[in-house]
Amino acid sequence: MRKFNKLFLAMAMTFMSGQAMAADACQHKNAFSNYVNPWIGTGGHGHVFLGANVPFGLVQVGPTEHTHGWDWCSGYHISDSVLVGFGHTHLSGTGIGDLGDIGFLPVAHCCATETKFSHANETVRPGYYAIRLQQPNVFVELTATKRVGFHRYTFGADTQKGMLRIDLRQGTGWDSWRKSAFNVESPTMITGFRQSSGWARNQHVFFAAEFSTPVKVKKQVGDTVMVVAFEDISKPVMIKCGISAVSVEDAKANLKAELPGWDFKATVAAADEAWNEELGKIEVETDDETVRTIFYTALYHTMTAPSVFSDVTGNYRGADGKVHHGDFTNYTTFSLWDTYRAAHPLMTLIHPEKQKDMAATFLHIFEQQGKLPVWHLMGNETDCMVGNPGAAVLADMVLKGFVTDKEAAFNAMKTSAMLDERSMDLLKKYGYLPYDKDSTFQTVAKGLEYALADDCIAKVAKLLGKKADYKYFYNRSRGYKHYFDRNTLFMRGRGSDGSFHEPFNPFKSVHTADDYTEGNAWQYTWLVPHDVHGLVSMFPSEKRFIEKLDSLFIVSGDMGAEASPDISGLIGQYAHGNEPSHHILYMYNYVGQPWKAAKLLRQTMKELYFNDFDGLSGNEDVGQMSAWYVMSSIGLYQVEPAGGKYIIGSPLFNEAKVNVGGGKTFTVKANNNSKENIYVQSAKLNGKPYAKTYLMHQDIVKGGVLELEMGNKPSSWGTQPKNRP
Repeated sequence: MRKFNKLFLAMAMTFMSGQAMAADACQHKNAFSNYVNPWIGTGGHGHVFLGANVPFGLVQVGPTEHTHGWDWCSGYHISDSVLVGFGHTHLSGTGIGDLGDIGFLPVAHCCATETKFSHANETVRPGYYAIRLQQPNVFVELTATKRVGFHRYTFGADTQKGMLRIDLRQGTGWDSWRKSAFNVESPTMITGFRQSSGWARNQHVFFAAEFSTPVKVKKQVGDTVMVVAFEDISKPVMIKCGISAVSVEDAKANLKAELPGWDFKATVAAADEAWNEELGKIEVETDDETVRTIFYTALYHTMTAPSVFSDVTGNYRGADGKVHHGDFTNYTTFSLWDTYRAAHPLMTLIHPEKQKDMAATFLHIFEQQGKLPVWHLMGNETDCMVGNPGAAVLADMVLKGFVTDKEAAFNAMKTSAMLDERSMDLLKKYGYLPYDKDSTFQTVAKGLEYALADDCIAKVAKLLGKKADYKYFYNRSRGYKHYFDRNTLFMRGRGSDGSFHEPFNPFKSVHTADDYTEGNAWQYTWLVPHDVHGLVSMFPSEKRFIEKLDSLFIVSGDMGAEASPDISGLIGQYAHGNEPSHHILYMYNYVGQPWKAAKLLRQTMKELYFNDFDGLSGNEDVGQMSAWYVMSSIGLYQVEPAGGKYIIGSPLFNEAKVNVGGGKTFTVKANNNSKENIYVQSAKLNGKPYAKTYLMHQDIVKGGVLELEMGNKPSSWGTQPKNRP
């Protein structure tokens, strides 16, 4: 079934190879990074980045292959074996390809544009990537700081000359070159820039590459390609490449500040230390080493983005395309339609120190483009996906106390929600989105996403005592009820005359051309995470709601030839491979049946996450797919997009210690835990009996212990209405 299994096992078990041993020696034996397997998700539809980076770094330097289709969105797929270079920027887990900027490729002759390679010759771990190439005979090693890529090339003794191709035309996926330039400033310094358009419409990448040995230009193709020869290859050749979205001067400043010396081994060690510091924020206790590897790899994947998008000077390129100076760290790569669900709530727990800058980034984006980010990349608004997810994420930060200027945050949320774009003009006119008035389709998905975002805005309005705003956005947030058909018990498209869209097939999905987004009626009927009890009340009875929910995990049907490939990881019609389904399992807690959630949670974690190339059931989606696993495996998940109510599930681990900052930890203990004992029998919070099936953010961040007694049969714990979320 998995054609690369043998190769995977060989690569996963061989963490050191010949010349990589020197760099590997700096790794601590019991480091958390030892449990990370970066190969997970490089096959199938995972689309993950493979290469060297540090947590939340701008530079993600790694191998770039030709783009052969959708599965090359990150620039790399395990099924391929031809490299076009080692780019300094990559995406991870997206459904659209871009970046791949500033490609370096050691070549055997001036006309070479690519090289074949064997995956058996690759070594990778957090912060370090290595590969032995045959043509030319060179051992390539890569590491990184936040804004600098560091290369070390060790040429074979039989190699007569060493050359490097610097390709400024090279890009990934939708990326399209617009203009570029080189400047040979000295025999050991080449600078330049690349401007491109693609998913992000106006991308600027400036670079400053410093060489450990002098180079001489052997060939140049206009302003796009330069081939240089190294003067001395008798010892390893090293290259430091600083990048910036602002200027060559800032790229140089980044290079000087972050990597002033040439100690490659120390830089690898620093990257490893950076990863261990972040990975160590959650310590898990388990006898299952495979589960431990899946967990820490998932945690690793959640920290590829958002990416730092300001220079050490404080300069950054804003959403208006202009250069700004800030006293905060600016970020980019916000896949918010995905990450508002679990990745950002996870960040509020283990990266509280970053929330102030995240919020500042959101507010400056608002000032520069007139609305909160939707899907921001390289300082550009892509407007990808539906809804107003930036409001949900910002509201969550406000409600959890991370935002100082709450009035400015509310103004940004309100203004963004009142624009006449992206179908919101129809929402204001009708109270819902009529399918016959919206030429961009997807009205149910858009309407439900807007409703949950409006609920987040309403909560902030209530916090600030804005009664009129609270009432307005609260009422709008209940607009999801317009789409619910009480006869079929599905969310359906509705026309301007109030009639439901016909013909109707709850299984069918037509990608971007029906009432849903990457899904069908079976999957979207549950997208009311902000008002689960309100959704339950739309059904004839709670019993009928439960029966419908039970059916979701059993029924099967033909989605049609035009369904999105994102609809994957199916259990019945539950599609774990795509984000709109991620909260659904936890709905059982809201209706007093947490044991059903427990069974399905364990099934999902066991059957849809693997220690394998094809180890994810869908796109990684910039950390969301992995964040779901991280949160669910420690037994907590935030269903409501904002406010910090975490539902208790079925933890995989005997114990999980979460460093919540300020020297405090929150521990989840699962006594008598096993593959059979998946049901919570009783609970204690800080030594006192605890009957509720949820915790609040404040309960967690002040530190403490949640102790769960596990058993092999469902119990009455959490079944009473007063103990439900």
